[in-house]
Amino acid sequence: MKRTLFAVLCTLLALPALADEGMWLPSLIRSRIGDMRSKGFRLTAEDIYSVNRASMKDAVVSFGGFCTGELISERGLLLTNHHCGYDAVQALSSVDHDYLTHGFWAMSAAEELPAEGLFVRFLVRMDDVTDRIAAGETAERIIAEAEKEGPNYRATVEQMYYGNQQFLFVYQQFDDVRLVGAPPSSIGKFGGDTDNWIWPRHTGDFSLFRIYAGPDNQPAAYSPENVPYRPRRHFAVSTRGAEEGAFTMIYGFPGNTQQYVLSDAVEYAQKISDPTKIAIRTARLDLIGRAQETDPALRIFYAARHANIANAWKKWQGEVLGLERLRTAERKRAYETAFEAWAADKPEYRDVVRELKAEYARIIPIFFNLEVLSETLRTLPMPYPEAERTDPLFAARRPTERALWRLAVGEYASLCQGDRLLPAVREGIRRAGGAEAYADHLFALAADDPASEELAALERDIRQNVGELTAALGLRRLRNLGSARLEELYKTYMRGLQEWDTGRAFFPDANSTLRVSYGTVAGYRYADGERHKALTTLDGIIAKDDPTVYDYDIPQALRDLYASKAYGRWGTQIEGRRTVPVCFLATNQTTGGNSGSPVLNGRGELIGVNFDRTWRSTMSDLEFDPEICRNIAVDIRYVLFVIDRVGGAGYLLDEMTLRK
Repeated sequence: MKRTLFAVLCTLLALPALADEGMWLPSLIRSRIGDMRSKGFRLTAEDIYSVNRASMKDAVVSFGGFCTGELISERGLLLTNHHCGYDAVQALSSVDHDYLTHGFWAMSAAEELPAEGLFVRFLVRMDDVTDRIAAGETAERIIAEAEKEGPNYRATVEQMYYGNQQFLFVYQQFDDVRLVGAPPSSIGKFGGDTDNWIWPRHTGDFSLFRIYAGPDNQPAAYSPENVPYRPRRHFAVSTRGAEEGAFTMIYGFPGNTQQYVLSDAVEYAQKISDPTKIAIRTARLDLIGRAQETDPALRIFYAARHANIANAWKKWQGEVLGLERLRTAERKRAYETAFEAWAADKPEYRDVVRELKAEYARIIPIFFNLEVLSETLRTLPMPYPEAERTDPLFAARRPTERALWRLAVGEYASLCQGDRLLPAVREGIRRAGGAEAYADHLFALAADDPASEELAALERDIRQNVGELTAALGLRRLRNLGSARLEELYKTYMRGLQEWDTGRAFFPDANSTLRVSYGTVAGYRYADGERHKALTTLDGIIAKDDPTVYDYDIPQALRDLYASKAYGRWGTQIEGRRTVPVCFLATNQTTGGNSGSPVLNGRGELIGVNFDRTWRSTMSDLEFDPEICRNIAVDIRYVLFVIDRVGGAGYLLDEMTLRK
């Protein structure tokens, strides 16, 4: 038995050592510098993160709290993804000024457009406060003290390794952010949902913003008197771009990974959660998509909502396929069995896996209810905001909105039957004679009677139900399938894993805090045995170009540039032909939140902007596979080419530090 377990363990532990795996805290990056330098990094840990002098961290921002951006000039010019800036571009668009379709380029500072509600945050510092909290200080007190240290400071205390370590993160927030440039969607969103998460990829997924500050270079509310922010550090741009085999480093704010969870959590995601959410979102996307096809105004209105729904929808599909291919649940069960054998004579750890599994059995029905609520009733406006109800476009939207209500109520009633169903919904369905009729009734209230007490009561019931379910889990904030008891148990389990599995490099799960990941530019061999190259080019865009399909109808300017080969300094020789690089693959571990992150070479120069993963890489939130997991980035040369040759905004390049 012991020999069998040892063999299993050896097989399992062989994988992490082979991977470019890890999302490392910048303040602790010294432990990885040796490995980074062996792969081509040429700078120091102090260059990556320093409190005492300007470092790379000062050129990276949390963009809106959901993406990453990077500073590329001394005048606050910020580069991120097109899909990260999508909501801002949509909000500034209209039928007369359709910036989503046609793009936007400010030709002077006066033309830059304020993006209302958009903010960025710079990390000031991160501190290990584990000992302070153990000594009795509260996280709330530590945060309050930190936020008093500077203007517009924001702070959080975040757990690492399930609470075995706790870190304070101090940020400075800037609230005056303005749109500078965005390519047309046929470049920035080229391929649409069809190509999302797919390789080969040809998407120019970038947009440009500028951070403004008061005359003292400190955060200030929007004012015409504000001036471009002067950052402590900005990234130089490499015009050599990406090359196969070259070192890559990603610096950003990855959102959420679960590398150390038990097989129970994997099976829930693979067999219950993901398939349920995929089915609901498929139906929502079908309804919205049909509306978009009927009216250009509806296409614009629903564009951001469609993109937001579709992103996770397709990600979950890839995640299921990847988990199935890797047999992740089976592998984790073997890992758990090997751990239990080691822990059999260790009182602190011997029962922890059994107790974790018992807690999963308790909370899965509760968490499933929460997920269904989030995908159904909580997607509905109760009521519609006045600005929407009084908008002339609302009349054209009514059939679609009514259908979305029918879908949400119907799916909720079907999936949360019996005691799980809200009494108000159960009674409403009985009184109306069916779920569809009840949904029509509620929609009429939301659209035409916003002061309805029935609607307000239902909204209160939903909030109360969410509160009760969350309370049953014992947590105030839920990122994943979890509970207070699970967190306690995982804290112990994590300590045990680190004592037992000494050959594994443990990094803390992503939690929207600043991280470093590194790897190399590399293609991969697909399941069918076909080798996928690491680079795509403009030739691939032209091959996909289709004027009859919105997502593949490229600007005429791009066709003309290809025909004339007037690429200017952005053209390069690839496989014997002169072309423009578009996207590339690398082995960096990334996740949601890494969108917009800078991809840097060994000299710390910008070579690309991260925006996606390959489809079957999406399971890397749960298990990283070095053979197939790849992040996707837009090559900086394509970014510069589009700005210069398509957008006609070459003056922006004069702000940048360009290096050959």
